[in-house]
Amino acid sequence: MDKIKEKLENHHYGVKTVSFKLEDLDEGSRQVKGYFASFDTLDSDNDVIRQGAFTKSIAERGPNSLGNRKIAHLRDHDFTHQIGNPIELFEDSKGLGFVSQMGRSTKGNDAFLDYQDGILREHSIGFNYISDKMDYIEPDKSAFDSEFGHYEIREVKLWEGSGVTFGANSITPVIDVAKGLVDTNLTLKKINELTTVLEGALKNGKGTDERLLNIEQMFAQLKQLHKSLEIKKPSIKDTLEDKPKEANNQLLTFLLNT
Repeated sequence: MDKIKEKLENHHYGVKTVSFKLEDLDEGSRQVKGYFASFDTLDSDNDVIRQGAFTKSIAERGPNSLGNRKIAHLRDHDFTHQIGNPIELFEDSKGLGFVSQMGRSTKGNDAFLDYQDGILREHSIGFNYISDKMDYIEPDKSAFDSEFGHYEIREVKLWEGSGVTFGANSITPVIDVAKGLVDTNLTLKKINELTTVLEGALKNGKGTDERLLNIEQMFAQLKQLHKSLEIKKPSIKDTLEDKPKEANNQLLTFLLNT
């Protein structure tokens, strides 16, 4: 099967996460600045997004466009959960940068508090591939160490950028058990760091009941995962309990890949 056709059949809606930390947060203006995507890096989908990939989308649906459906700032790619409005979208050599005005709705306020507390830690984009704006590069032509080759992405149709807590690519397979054995101590350290952040947020008690409940749930999941890793090494797979299995896998994938 043609590589481009195969790619499009398997990826109707693309989601990609960048691990760049938030660049700036202004409490007075309630604006946040960061990057929704990065350029020139090989990701888990064997994609390399090149500078210029977002130029048309910004022109057609960016903050200064006349389009009706603007590029949104969401939480976890949920279009019912808009947390702010991008007031600047720009490309530089690093990636797709943004400045967003956080909303004053309940969800916007909770998200701004999560940015302040370091709970919203990464960003991700939601987009569609464009078949004639991408090329498959065979492995022997690639500058990257990949036996599968990679896809050069020159343009996408960008719909939104999202703040995410656990930035694992949603279409990345559950992490292989063996991979978890490499840096178990480092993973435990990262769990401890995030647990401390969540504990501090709970003590502050700011935001809605829904926000605090979500933090409590994340806190409980991290504690469970920490216990699993500490008590029963090296078999990570056997220690992850069925409930909440999906959340545990997402947590573990995020922690081991950042």
